[in-house]
Amino acid sequence: MIETVAETGSTNADLAARLRNGERVAEGDWLIADRQVAGRGRQGRPWSDGAGNFMGSTLVRPGPGDPPVHTLTLMAALAVYDAVLPLLAEPQALAIKWPNDLLLRGAKLSGILLERVGEAVVVGIGVNLAQAPDLPDRPAVALAQLGPAPDRDAFAATLAEAFDRELERWRTFGIEPLVRRWLAAAHPVGTALRVHDAEGQPTSGRFAGLAADGSLLLRLEDGTTRAIHAGDVTLG
Repeated sequence: MIETVAETGSTNADLAARLRNGERVAEGDWLIADRQVAGRGRQGRPWSDGAGNFMGSTLVRPGPGDPPVHTLTLMAALAVYDAVLPLLAEPQALAIKWPNDLLLRGAKLSGILLERVGEAVVVGIGVNLAQAPDLPDRPAVALAQLGPAPDRDAFAATLAEAFDRELERWRTFGIEPLVRRWLAAAHPVGTALRVHDAEGQPTSGRFAGLAADGSLLLRLEDGTTRAIHAGDVTLG
């Protein structure tokens, strides 16, 4: 089920509130907003609510035997990647940046925010279909800058199908094939990266792939490799 509202604060916050109030929200259900007035990205950043863009949330209910919950962020990135890729004349211009941002020609096209609510994980996704926000710290892009803006509702249906498909793969096959497929969709090994930790301290290096658990491997200037489990990653 895809439910659309004209305006809300945040689709993630709305789904979280429903869960806390004891409402039944099923996997595969989506809440989509035409406008968000309090959308959030990672590390509390505001998320643009440009008209015509996709802004929506769904949820996952991890169960016994499922892969580690933190790998859902990689799974969600692949779902968005699969939904966007057929819309591009130059598919090689699209890449995933750890853990789940989509970059189009090096600029931010989408963002994903996962939040744990009890036994469920709410997954919020924003994709710049029609408009790109003016971000203070990184370039952003919209699909409309490369051609006609995709219809939001048609994109929502495609994304919902891709998400269901990737979720089933995650549960059935586990982390190893997920990491391989994520790497195939990522920017090249050797790409210069800068990682800011929770205190804002930067570490520079080059992309060296992913560890078996999905953490980022960063090759430092001294030749050593560091596993990054959390942080804000930018190119260059």
